Amino acid sequence: MPTETLQIPTEDGRADAFAAFPAGGERHPGVLLYMDAFGVRPVLREMAQELAEHGYYVLVPNLFYRHGPAPVIELPEHIGEEARPAVFAQLMPLIEAHTAERALRDADAYLRFLGSRPEVSAGPVAVIGYCMGAVLAMRTAAAHPDQVAAVAGFHPAPLVTDAPDSPHRLVSQLTAQVHLGLAENDRSTEAISEFNQALDAAGVSYTSEIYPGTVHGFTMSDTDAFNPSALQHHWDRLLPLLDLALTNS
Repeated sequence: MPTETLQIPTEDGRADAFAAFPAGGERHPGVLLYMDAFGVRPVLREMAQELAEHGYYVLVPNLFYRHGPAPVIELPEHIGEEARPAVFAQLMPLIEAHTAERALRDADAYLRFLGSRPEVSAGPVAVIGYCMGAVLAMRTAAAHPDQVAAVAGFHPAPLVTDAPDSPHRLVSQLTAQVHLGLAENDRSTEAISEFNQALDAAGVSYTSEIYPGTVHGFTMSDTDAFNPSALQHHWDRLLPLLDLALTNS
């Protein structure tokens, strides 16, 4: 499985990124994978490689590139509960600095970069994300309805807020097919219902599912939240979505 480390030109500099794609020199549909708050690290590289094995070019940018290349902060090999307070004390300023405006500028650059790669086939792409990345995936898909045919978010950060640009207020711009995989403790019943109602009102084709027996972060094998059966369930939902939206099979 070929992989490479890349530099993506953006309005604010150059974002370092990881890419994985099938061998053989053929072109494949592009997938933009947005990291969770812990950043680009071995577990995300492994997930990108696993997804690439199914016939996709997977691009994983370091969203915190303005603060340095990944890993932007030093992470323990396993992010246990005892490590989280110190880790998040370092991460929160980076998360708060990554405003919606910055995220959208970067999304433009990431999609342009995907479209320029000789390994990526012409046509629509998918955007997927985890935790904060799920919110960014929704924003990207709403801002680029002509390019994004599938969007998936897993254990998402809040999708319903009081902000004027809350993700639930943007779904009328979506043309992508959507899957949301939520943990049991992710969001209130009211927030989930409000987001689903917004999708219904916009006529979006979507599935929204609470994965049983899960807590926030369930896909990440380097955390205490990891749930192997839920990770497999995530693949069982994600792969058919991408297949339908990107390969029409």
